[in-house]
Amino acid sequence: MRPHVELIQENDYVWHAAELPGGEGRASERRLSVDEEDGSSSLRVDFHTDWGRGPGIHHANTEYYVLEGEINYGGQKIGKGGYVYAPKGVPVDYIKIAEGTRILKYREYGDAGFDAVDSLAGAQRWADAREDAIVIDTEAMKWDAVPNPGPMPGMYIKYLHVDPVTGFYTRLVHAQEGWSDHRLAHHPCYEEAYTTQGHMEYNFGTLDLGTYFFRPARVKHGHFTTMEGGATWLLRSDGELKNWYTQNEWVRWGGEAFNYGPEGLEEHPHPARRWSMSSHDMGEPWRTEEDIRQLNTSLQFQLDQGHDGPAIKHHGTGSDASVIAMMKAMDAAQLQGGHGHEHDHDHDHDHSHDHDHSHDGEHTHEDAPAERESITLNWGWSGRDTEDPEDRTAADQHIWGRRLNWKDGDPIPAPILSSLPVRSRSTGRWDGDGM
Repeated sequence: MRPHVELIQENDYVWHAAELPGGEGRASERRLSVDEEDGSSSLRVDFHTDWGRGPGIHHANTEYYVLEGEINYGGQKIGKGGYVYAPKGVPVDYIKIAEGTRILKYREYGDAGFDAVDSLAGAQRWADAREDAIVIDTEAMKWDAVPNPGPMPGMYIKYLHVDPVTGFYTRLVHAQEGWSDHRLAHHPCYEEAYTTQGHMEYNFGTLDLGTYFFRPARVKHGHFTTMEGGATWLLRSDGELKNWYTQNEWVRWGGEAFNYGPEGLEEHPHPARRWSMSSHDMGEPWRTEEDIRQLNTSLQFQLDQGHDGPAIKHHGTGSDASVIAMMKAMDAAQLQGGHGHEHDHDHDHDHSHDHDHSHDGEHTHEDAPAERESITLNWGWSGRDTEDPEDRTAADQHIWGRRLNWKDGDPIPAPILSSLPVRSRSTGRWDGDGM
C-alpha cells in the first residue's frame, strides 16, 4: 500500500543512509514513496564514495537508472541513462557504482534484502523466479510514438522493461513542446514518474526537474500543457496503462456545524448551521495565456474527431459544475416523476395510552410532524454501480486505488476521490483542480 504522492520536489526531502545490504561504500537515499506492507520503494540515491557489491539475489524486483555518473554491472559499464533490471529471486552479477553517481532505485514486491552468493555458476533461482537481468543504455535507444489511443500526437516512449506476465512496465516518456490534453484521465493501474528534464503544467501543479509523483489507480489527472523544450520522465506502472477520460468534473462536500460557525465557537443551543465547499471554490486562477492556448488546441483536436467538449476556462471561474450537476439531477428526477410522498414516521399507533400524559391522549393533525416531500435525484450512472466489481471483496480491498484486474471488454469503473495527496513545500498549495 502506497499513499498518493502528488506532487513533491525531491530537494524538499531529507536524506537517509541508503539500504544497500552487503555492499561496500557509502551512499544516501531520499525516500520518495514507500510501501510499508511489502517493502516496495522509490528512491533517489547519491553515492558519496565508490560502492560495490558481489553477485547475489535481490528480495525484490529491483531497478537502477543512472541520472549522472556510472554503473558497472558484471563488466558492462553504462553512464547517464544506464538502466539495470534485477528480478526478484534471480542470481545477478556484481555491481559497482562510481563515486558521485546519482541514480533512481526502485524496489517492487519486496524489501531491501540481498542474499550474497559465491558465484553465479552455482547459484539457484528461487522457485517462483522468472526473467533475467537486463542492462540497457537508454541513450542509444530511439524514441517511438506512444501507441496508446486517446492523447493528441506529440508523446514519445522508450520501453525499458515489460513484465510478460503482469504487464508491469518501466519506460522513459517525452512530451514535445506544445503537447497538451484538456481532459482528466484515470487508469486501472498505478502510475509514478520522476521528471528528468523539462517543464509541464497540469492539474496538480508544475512538473520540472526533480519532481515526483506516485498516483494510485483511478485517480484523475490531466489538464496538461508542455512548455519550451518539452518534458521527460522515468515512468512506471504496475499494469497496462488504459486511458479513461473525464470532463466537467466536480466535487462538493458539506455538513452541519453543531458548535461552531463563521463567528467562532457557539456553545449555546441553536439550529445547526449548514455549510458547503466545492473544488470549484478552492480554485485560484493561475494558468498563463500559453496554457489556455494549448488547452484550446487539445479541445479542438477532440472536436475535430467528432466529440463534444466543454469550453476551456481557469479552474474556479465561471459556473460551479457541482451546482449545475445538482440542478440537472433534480430536473431529470422531475421529468421522470421522481417525486414521492414519504412520511418520517408511522401514524398508526397500537400501543396503550393508559399512563398519564399532560394532554388528552388524542393526536391532532397539529401534533404530527409535517409531512415531507421526498425527491429522488437522478444522477445517471451513480453509487455502487460506478465501482469495480471487486472493490469490496478483493484481498487488497483496504487499498484505496488498488490495481484492477481489468481486461478489454470489462465494465470500466469511475475515478476515485483523492483529496489529500502528499505534497512538499516547493510544490505549494493544490487548488483542488481535478479532485
